[in-house]
Amino acid sequence: MIKVKRNINTKITEIQAIERHPVPVLGVDYRVKIIYKNIKIAELNVENKTIKISLPNKYKRGDSKYILDIAIDKMYEQIAKVEIENIMEKMRIMLGFAPEDFEIKKIKNSLGKCENQKITINPEVMKYSRDTIEYIVLHEYCHLKYKNHCKGFYEILSKYQPDYEKYENIAN
Repeated sequence: MIKVKRNINTKITEIQAIERHPVPVLGVDYRVKIIYKNIKIAELNVENKTIKISLPNKYKRGDSKYILDIAIDKMYEQIAKVEIENIMEKMRIMLGFAPEDFEIKKIKNSLGKCENQKITINPEVMKYSRDTIEYIVLHEYCHLKYKNHCKGFYEILSKYQPDYEKYENIAN
């Protein structure tokens, strides 16, 4: 009798979930569902435009919004590792030059920056479409040649992204 009751309680816990408004990933909105389970390590699965985050029961008593924000940030970081690496390589081939280094790191009030021949991309860019992300990386590549938004900067930008103006407003 006790074992049956525990199994029922476990199932109820697994079904109880928190949902969040859509979360954009590569320009597509996904619904987020948090499920608390009897597990030790968090799990994340994506299916049918739903991000299912399974968390250990011990987090149930915590601040769900805070935990969800951390999980979404970690997801953006993981996606960014793959996407930014590919886009950086694409830009290197297209432009014929590259930064000395690049990193994916949260930046306050910015999606990207270029300092001392190093490009930093905020993982928050994973909210935007791939075209917009490519524009952001291209923009930072142009800063490798020109530190400010001078005529030469815009000449390179417009050569490789003729409609760059539409992305400037999206990414700000």
